[in-house]
Amino acid sequence: MSTETSVPHPRLSGAEGQPMDASDAALYATLMRQSAEGFAFFDAGLRCRRASDALGRLLGVPVADLQRRGLAEVLSAAVAAEFEAALATGAEADLTVPGEGGERVLACAWLPARDEDGALLGAVLTARDVTERRRAEEVVRRKEQRYRSLVEASAQVVWVAAPDGTVIDDAPEWRAITGQTPDDYAAGGWLAVVHPEDRARIEAIWRECVGEDRVFETGYRVRTKSGTYRHFDVRAVPIWRGGTVIEWVGANTDVTGQREAEEMRGRLTEQLSAAALRTARLQQATSMLAEALTVAQVVQVITEVGRSAIGADFSAVALLDDDKLRLSIVTPAQPGEGGAPEGGAAVRGDIKVSDQTVMSVAVRESRPFLAEHPNALRLQLGRDEAELFSRHNEERAWVGLPLLAAGAPIGALRFAFTRPREITEEERVFLEALAGQCALAVERALLFEREHKTAEELQRSLLPSDLPQLPNMVLAARYNPATRHVQVGGDWYDVFRLPDDRLAVAAGDVMGKGVLAAAGMGRVRNALRALALNDPRPAAVLAGLDRLFSATEDEEQFTTVAYAVIDPDTGQGAFSNAGHMPPLLIFPDEAPRVSTSEPGTPLGWPSQRQQTSFSIETGNTVVFYSDGLVENRRRGVDAGLEELVSVAASAPPEVVGDPERLVDFLVDRMLAGYEQVDDVTVLALHVPPKSTQNPRR
Repeated sequence: MSTETSVPHPRLSGAEGQPMDASDAALYATLMRQSAEGFAFFDAGLRCRRASDALGRLLGVPVADLQRRGLAEVLSAAVAAEFEAALATGAEADLTVPGEGGERVLACAWLPARDEDGALLGAVLTARDVTERRRAEEVVRRKEQRYRSLVEASAQVVWVAAPDGTVIDDAPEWRAITGQTPDDYAAGGWLAVVHPEDRARIEAIWRECVGEDRVFETGYRVRTKSGTYRHFDVRAVPIWRGGTVIEWVGANTDVTGQREAEEMRGRLTEQLSAAALRTARLQQATSMLAEALTVAQVVQVITEVGRSAIGADFSAVALLDDDKLRLSIVTPAQPGEGGAPEGGAAVRGDIKVSDQTVMSVAVRESRPFLAEHPNALRLQLGRDEAELFSRHNEERAWVGLPLLAAGAPIGALRFAFTRPREITEEERVFLEALAGQCALAVERALLFEREHKTAEELQRSLLPSDLPQLPNMVLAARYNPATRHVQVGGDWYDVFRLPDDRLAVAAGDVMGKGVLAAAGMGRVRNALRALALNDPRPAAVLAGLDRLFSATEDEEQFTTVAYAVIDPDTGQGAFSNAGHMPPLLIFPDEAPRVSTSEPGTPLGWPSQRQQTSFSIETGNTVVFYSDGLVENRRRGVDAGLEELVSVAASAPPEVVGDPERLVDFLVDRMLAGYEQVDDVTVLALHVPPKSTQNPRR
């Protein structure tokens, strides 16, 4: 709608009733036409005389519809009533009107015009759209309400500090807790009431955080207005504007109840039933001792349990000899100490049962021996034990416990402390039960060691007692029995001279453990020797073993054999494999590798045995081995073979040239970091350079 139709008026007057000149009229018309705010002029009857285009847009009605009409004739009754109510008060008011995209908020003001007697002559209405500003203010207001509600709900006390960490605003809630006056708080801030023991630390952290503009988060004790101290957690964050910190806002939370609850839980934990605590410790010790197979492992467990359960600094186990007259003292081996394997135990000599020592008295009298301080030790024994445990001359308290099996002593247990130590009745009961479990573990370990030694001796008796001594070839072998079983295994190797002075070399593995595996190993080994003396060709020997195996062995039996015949003078030979591990080939001038010859099938399986020719050149080494070298619970065969080649490649030249050192090197490196669960046999054949070969005897 054009301005001419929306503001028809035949004559415009200026101040004091004077007609407007052309300039004033143009300015007035511009105001009514282009102003972003809405304007309207009303007569005494509140009928619209003139209205600006902006007002029409704000009210959502054509300006022409406003002319000579009251608001109630154009707007809804509710909106018109709000306008008239605002006029009655003469104050600015926010009025809500319908608009595009939803309701709009108009900030409206009525300017009434009155005569000298106060009678209403008319009024001017101004209106501007403040919808977005009111929405923004509402968002801010809600955020402030949420923030205050959150603070009140979390019982936090908020404070503000300047960018340099000094106080800038009062904190009445904080002062209500601490009793500080406004001047006190302005001078010292929250740091002034921090506990003296905490203040230096907290102030240093606060200054560091302020200096680095990073979050300050810690906890401290605060003096309250009653003079007591309460625990508070604090978190203060820098408030950034652009790249500058303009202030710090911190929130303190009273966590005294939480701290007191934690302290109460701690006291309750400490006051738990001694019997329940001893039971848990004893169960742990029993579980650990059940895994100990050797005396050395028992000693190691007892050391760990003594340290964790009663804080013992030193421990030892002593075992009675067969005559029951002497005790052999065993203590955990120190790191790097000779005479004992790493993590094992070392024998420290022996003492007579008749001597006056902690363990001797415990064994003789079959009761615990307790000495809470050096004077108590000398009073009971008439001496000290410095000469027996010279490395532990700082001992200040002692406990001796007999190890009883079926009521008879088999040894003694000894704990020592570097400070005077009183053993409570609860601890004494625990120690006696521990000694009982230790006695069972020691008895089991002694039986295991005897059986393991017997099994190992039986296994070694089935292997060659020595290897042939050759002028042009050096041989070395190793047998490493598994430590987790006491049964004889089925791994074996053999080297013997044939009638034509060639060398027969064999390595094999019979599945399983025990007498059946040992018997199978013996049959295969003996049969191989007999067959080789008749026809030493590898393919013929393995074919003969196949026939023998099918006729005598169970179908479930799984046996592998690698067999070679070598001329030690020339290094020329032939090789055949019945499912055994491929030989390792080591060269002086190229990378080692495993043989790629056809592995074949285990003995007794349908197969046409094949043999291949090979040659061991000067400086070369061939290594035969069992699967225990490369395979275990954590490493498969393929990965083990790759690792074996890598280990061989890392061997120094002086090791490669010495089969005795080479077999040890391979076994040590391949088993390092793994639990050995199977026996390991290794056999190495090395052709040294001519200058180092022994002359023929």
